Amino acid sequence: MSVTKEFLQKIKDGQLVVGVIGLGYVGLPLAEAFAAQNVKVLGYDISQNRVDELNAGKSGMRHIADSKVAKMLQQGLFRATTNVADLREADALLIAVPTPLDKYHRPDLSYVISTCETIKDHLRRGQLVVLESTTYPGTTREVMQPILEKSGLIAGEDFNLAYSPEREDPGNPDFETATIPKVIGADNEGGRAMAKAVYDKIVKTVIVSNARTAEATKLVENIYRWINIAAVNEMKIIFEKMDIDIWEVIDAAKTKPFGFHAFYPGPGVGGHCIRIDPYYLTWKAREHGLATHFIELAGEVNTKMPRRIISRLLEEMSLRHQKALGGSKVLLCGLAYKKNIDDMRESPSLELIHILKEHGAHVSYYDPWIPQIPVTREHPELAGMESIEWTDAALKKFDAVVIATDHSNVAYEDLCKQIPLIIDTRNTLRDHHEKYGDKIVKA
Repeated sequence: MSVTKEFLQKIKDGQLVVGVIGLGYVGLPLAEAFAAQNVKVLGYDISQNRVDELNAGKSGMRHIADSKVAKMLQQGLFRATTNVADLREADALLIAVPTPLDKYHRPDLSYVISTCETIKDHLRRGQLVVLESTTYPGTTREVMQPILEKSGLIAGEDFNLAYSPEREDPGNPDFETATIPKVIGADNEGGRAMAKAVYDKIVKTVIVSNARTAEATKLVENIYRWINIAAVNEMKIIFEKMDIDIWEVIDAAKTKPFGFHAFYPGPGVGGHCIRIDPYYLTWKAREHGLATHFIELAGEVNTKMPRRIISRLLEEMSLRHQKALGGSKVLLCGLAYKKNIDDMRESPSLELIHILKEHGAHVSYYDPWIPQIPVTREHPELAGMESIEWTDAALKKFDAVVIATDHSNVAYEDLCKQIPLIIDTRNTLRDHHEKYGDKIVKA
């Protein structure tokens, strides 16, 4: 019997075991979705602390309740491990590891490569390997397949490979893993059939012709957002000079029932996907002698936004209060890359703090979901900074505040009452302008 038929029969018999490699913002929701359908899940992570946390019933993420992890454990549908040999128990290995950029904005596939090198010695006949991490077209076949075939097994004969990009949106109450369609691509019929059978357990699936097409689909989804965010960021700058409120313009424009999708400006772009994915295509395009003009122009606009925000703060402090930024006390409100989550991957807030310190400001931050800054790749020097205590006495000490993230559980009127200058990058204080408009600057 072929490996595909054996695999599909195992699913039909209810014996499928899914292995999830990388138990972070993508891997854990994936594990929970399978367990919710009574599929046994084996989670693998290189961090012993992360494995111990999960095996103790703690999710470690604000948007995933501890009770969900505890339930999976109690039902015997989940366990986490650091022992790579345990992955031989799994029929499908779903890889959800980081794919960042290096300091030159080139793809860093070191996590994908090290994962493949790690599992190749434990790969067995009949398994399916699926990459979920965002990457450039060709990764599955050109990077992963040669490494995995060092096992002596042949892709398409002894095991199958597929690509199915993650579509997580942490903190979005309208969607979860089980309600978001999954794109699947594989370079042979067996791989597509096996991957579809696995993901059909938890989601509606969309099949495309091959892995390269699926890899490109993920990039297109996020490049679309990257370019449109850059467009509204640039329009905000233009409209400021014309004394036009960009947020009012967008709210009016989105009443058109067709042909328009609202994007909003901000202090920069954060999150693992949108900040990184466009450069994966840029790098791959150069390999083919092509330039990605729109993508690079959008990058130029978006990456300049943090410095523009601080420049605006400097101007307003000088004009309104005759104060220099150097030596002033500045509060950054919101560290997460978007509202109501504890995820600070690639957050522009870190760059804002860095720039403020460059100007000699005394900087503090407040974020109700992030009590302390962990070690980060781009700004390790900020590790250990702690969120301030939210009291009137503490707030009165600041000369200015920059609202970088519009969390819902912040008493913003306290800022208006206690701090003389507020740089609002998210239009968070739209309802406070009548009373405190002399303090608020939209930027």
